[in-house]
Amino acid sequence: MRSTVSTTDPAPATPWWRDAVCYEIHPRAFADGDGDGVGDLAGAAARLDHVARLGADAVWITPFYPSPLADGGYDIADHTAVAPDLGTDADFDAFVARAHGLGLRVLIDLVPNHTSDTHPWFREALAADPGSAARDRYLFRTGRGADGELPPNDWESAFGGPAWTRVPAPDGGPGEWYLHLHAPEQPDLNWRRPEVVADFERILRHWLDRGVDGFRIDVAHTLFKAPGLPDAGPGQHQDILRNHLLPYHDQEELHPLFRSWRRLLDTHPAPSGAVPPGQRVMVAEAAVFEPARLARYVSPGEMQQAFNFAFLESPWDGTELRAVIERSVASMRAVGARVTWVLSSHDAVRPVTRYGGGQRGRRRARAAALLMLALPGAAYVYQGEELGLPQVHVPDDRLRDPLWERSGHRERGRDGCRVPLPWEGPAAPYGFSSAPADACWFPQPDDWADLTVRAQGDDPASMLALYRSALRLRREAPVPADAVPVPQGPADGSWVAFDRAPGLRCLTNFGPDPLPLADEDEVLLASTPLDGRSVPADTTVWLRTAGTTTAFASQAGSSRAAPLGERPANISSGSATTSTAAGPAAVGRPRAPSAAITGLTASGEATPAA
Repeated sequence: MRSTVSTTDPAPATPWWRDAVCYEIHPRAFADGDGDGVGDLAGAAARLDHVARLGADAVWITPFYPSPLADGGYDIADHTAVAPDLGTDADFDAFVARAHGLGLRVLIDLVPNHTSDTHPWFREALAADPGSAARDRYLFRTGRGADGELPPNDWESAFGGPAWTRVPAPDGGPGEWYLHLHAPEQPDLNWRRPEVVADFERILRHWLDRGVDGFRIDVAHTLFKAPGLPDAGPGQHQDILRNHLLPYHDQEELHPLFRSWRRLLDTHPAPSGAVPPGQRVMVAEAAVFEPARLARYVSPGEMQQAFNFAFLESPWDGTELRAVIERSVASMRAVGARVTWVLSSHDAVRPVTRYGGGQRGRRRARAAALLMLALPGAAYVYQGEELGLPQVHVPDDRLRDPLWERSGHRERGRDGCRVPLPWEGPAAPYGFSSAPADACWFPQPDDWADLTVRAQGDDPASMLALYRSALRLRREAPVPADAVPVPQGPADGSWVAFDRAPGLRCLTNFGPDPLPLADEDEVLLASTPLDGRSVPADTTVWLRTAGTTTAFASQAGSSRAAPLGERPANISSGSATTSTAAGPAAVGRPRAPSAAITGLTASGEATPAA
């Protein structure tokens, strides 16, 4: 066990997580260290220099616990152990030490809604009588119908079909049903039982003692179910998107629980190398689409971050994205928090494919990345996003996602975004493993040689180079503590612009036509090469606006920023001033110079355009 350090270290004026960039590692698809074709902790530790060079502040590693893998490792048999195929306790400690040595904080997944059906608790429950304490750790109920042959209510599984499975009684006859909001192999825990609460406090302490700096809380919105487990009614999944409160979503009892976890994180002693108490972070994965309700998860004394899925799920449309940004920022500001932005994850179709595929999808994914990374608040980057990887069509016989079977082979699930990362070389497995390509976790496409980390690292026009430049500029442009982005643009949504900070403006052209820039604006970074002084369609640029001095070094008119100093540079804290641009562009198209967009003062107040 590591030695602990003082718990009295003063908290920094600016929390490290407030505007952090966190890189998500899906370990079985990241890097293989032992040559068995499956990514592992040793392989991940050996490749962490890539994350550090990218410019991330932290890593979030998805479940590495023992699991039958019915749902990609989110069906956990032991919450305080390491899966044998991923390594040992020593390998986990080495991963954490390597990350901390590179200046990266470490977040891990906490999965509190359910366990694996192989968990000792669930096996004990199956062997116990109805009404026993062992069964009450889960949600067992008697079925409806004359002989209990129907599920206890109408709740649906996230993977399709009823959220209930019937088990035999101890005497072998028909028995009770148990609830699983996900796969049948993932029985839901009963969070109204004190022993469940106590066990997860033990789990939190265990990993804090091992040096982790925070937790991503899996499906944080589903832990508590409404008393009596009432029917939800038809169209449940659609109701989630329409913000209807369901009896298994977003219940009031969640918030006292999260406040108790926050107190634990803020007071439990820290081992050497980890962030001290008061600086640890929790991020909610909560499918809560009403902004004001999502903001409750990050209200004072609860979590610090909550993924903004509304941003991820928005189409490539300026009007809709602007509205999402405005609503999200306003709701989070009301509770003193910042938005946590995300474009992809191990659960989402990759942006290149989502935005249309091919060159159009790649161009839009580049533009979306610069837009997201300019927004104040934390940002999460999923492995391969920085390489512009597309979604992969995994052969039917290699699919693992439970959605494939539960949907009767109608939905392919999420495996296409979980294909191993390509590191180097002309052919699969592209440095991911020393095992043959056909023995690796998922098959990689034959045309990924130009998408490897090595190939893109040598290409100044690559997606990887764009991410590295953006994260470097972002670090050198700290956002005033109370700054608020004020998106501007025409009613048709053809362009959207906002100030990240005084003197640093982000402009995205969603329209079909090039968008002229003001002569006095200086281009720091562009997602695609400019057409002279015009921004092409599906392109984002970061601008140093006229009238305000910043500490950026740049090349005016270039799509690439000049080399920057090693130490973060502060931008001016004075009010952003806007310049009067030349007349409107040809054909009367709305122009997007600095004069057309409001600026921000250091206090976050909007200043009228000149």
